[in-house]
Amino acid sequence: MKKLTAAVALAAMMIATPALAGSTDGKLQIKVLGTGVLPDGKITDVLIDPGLPVGANTEANDNWVPTLAIEYFIAPQISIETICCLTQHDVDGTGPIAGAELVADAKILPATVTVKYHFTESGVRPYIGAGPTWFLFIDEKPGAAAVTLLSATKQKLDNRFGVVAQAGIDIPLGDKGFGISFDAKKYFLRTTAHWYNAAGTEVLSTKHKLDPWVVSGGVSYRF
Repeated sequence: MKKLTAAVALAAMMIATPALAGSTDGKLQIKVLGTGVLPDGKITDVLIDPGLPVGANTEANDNWVPTLAIEYFIAPQISIETICCLTQHDVDGTGPIAGAELVADAKILPATVTVKYHFTESGVRPYIGAGPTWFLFIDEKPGAAAVTLLSATKQKLDNRFGVVAQAGIDIPLGDKGFGISFDAKKYFLRTTAHWYNAAGTEVLSTKHKLDPWVVSGGVSYRF
């Protein structure tokens, strides 16, 4: 709730700033959004197996965070956009290890740049886009089950490059640059997870499919 309150406050400041001359055909657009990050997290391969039961798998929890998007129009219907957010997730077991916490409080910085094509030059502007992404994992920790069952003291998720596809719509509110936006991104990304004990020995290693959906809605200002 505090994160969403901060996002609303930032949006209000942006709208109230008189120094920016808003325009529906300006070069720069800023969006303040509420965003749902909905990852998969399934195991695709087990590289070091301490004896996982048959059918064991994992899933990552969803999270909702505020995000900031900055978009520059290089042509009336073509733009380049980047987003900024930090999202936090746990990874828990499914199947015969359902509920077992394996990764705790992994923070993800999804550095993303997309090139977008807008189907119209004015008015309601639906768009599609695509581009590269780099997932940077920060401060991940072994979950309670990994600590208890594997004596894990350290957990690491490998930073990885991936790709993202995007679609959405910008709806102007008058002719002063204000608007509302809705956006959906599908990421395609894999990572490898590692668990280590106090001696530094790797006790479990698995490959995971993340492939999150990232859905957003919020306010925009173009100038």
